[in-house]
Amino acid sequence: MEELIIRGGRRLRGELQVQGAKNSVLPILAATLLANGVVTLRNCPRLRDVETSVKILRALGCTASWDGDALTVDTSAFRDCAISDALTREMRSSVIFLGAILARCGQAACSMPGGCQLGPRPIDLHLSGLRAMGAEICERGETLRCDGCRLRGTDITLSTPSVGATENLMLAACGADGVSVISNAAREPEIVDLAQFLNACGGDVRGAGSSTVTVAGRRETHGCAYRVMPDRIAAATYLCAAASAGGDIYLRGARARDLGAVLAALRESGCDAAPDSDGIALRTPPRLKAIGPVRTAPYPGFPTDAQSVLMAALLKADGATVFEENLFESRYRHVGELRRMGADIRVFGRVAVVNGVTDLRGASVECTDLRGGAALCVAALAADGETHVSALRHLDRGYEDIRRDLSRLGADIVRVTDCESV
Repeated sequence: MEELIIRGGRRLRGELQVQGAKNSVLPILAATLLANGVVTLRNCPRLRDVETSVKILRALGCTASWDGDALTVDTSAFRDCAISDALTREMRSSVIFLGAILARCGQAACSMPGGCQLGPRPIDLHLSGLRAMGAEICERGETLRCDGCRLRGTDITLSTPSVGATENLMLAACGADGVSVISNAAREPEIVDLAQFLNACGGDVRGAGSSTVTVAGRRETHGCAYRVMPDRIAAATYLCAAASAGGDIYLRGARARDLGAVLAALRESGCDAAPDSDGIALRTPPRLKAIGPVRTAPYPGFPTDAQSVLMAALLKADGATVFEENLFESRYRHVGELRRMGADIRVFGRVAVVNGVTDLRGASVECTDLRGGAALCVAALAADGETHVSALRHLDRGYEDIRRDLSRLGADIVRVTDCESV
């Protein structure tokens, strides 16, 4: 078993390059199945979920190889339309391959996806949209079998702007006859990145970033070289880390236009956030102050993935901050672990009230999920003594090397195995 040991009390200073976006590269990797040629993805993060996607591509007959931060994928030898149960259950994003495989070969099979346990996240919107395109989907227990034969373009209105459903339907629509129009589509920057990749391969996707996305199907495609967008949630994590520990940092590559709600919250807490064309600089006050209610919402609202790290940053703020989680039912699983460090947090259903305390103390805590694990690291930077963070497999799904990155900013943090001495 591995754990992070973090000794709090050190201000963060320095510059950090933001990794490529996890939530962008995963659907793009599925989209490589639609490219008739070799694709090279630059600024591709080396993450556990990315490695799982690569395993899926290889199991389907594709080849993939790394050269630094560049991942080259060749799908010309694609031969299988089924994803194994073991690979499907490693991450929830595996369901995104469904639309791409259907578009490529007209049939697909996989198990229900796994990933962080954040409460019910049904894929009904994915399946109903695929059915509207003509796919015949048989659900037997935990297994999905899809026969699309010839998908057809159609108009689809999502009941909620689901990111995953929007991406899956965009991929399926690329292989459909005619034009598909997805209404009430998700507007996240990662949707735009996927559309730009598809267009770079010869696709015709318009309207990404708005609530209506139009896809012209069965375009002649080709390979390309593409640079993955920076990870806005990783950027939010390191901004909140600096806010928690105190300090003066610069995140190279971070895009302010993707982080509007997070930057607004940090500014309200007293931080000075100054973006420029190359990144974002953050300078913190002696003590943060509580802010108005933080309500998670689809983009451009406050991102649910940044809720836990902002909460951790405000544990020692002056006053009380109310959080309202509107997207996932189990986004407060990290609260119990933060309380072990002395946090004063009260949860009432979807609402959590954070009363600022003067001191936090190091403790042994366990990552409950990806972003909850990041929150524990953020809190540990402001705690007295040592914090031992375990169950790092969650962190490895979304952060290339959180120990390396925080160390570069001056944090006292090491990663150890079992009883290895520090």
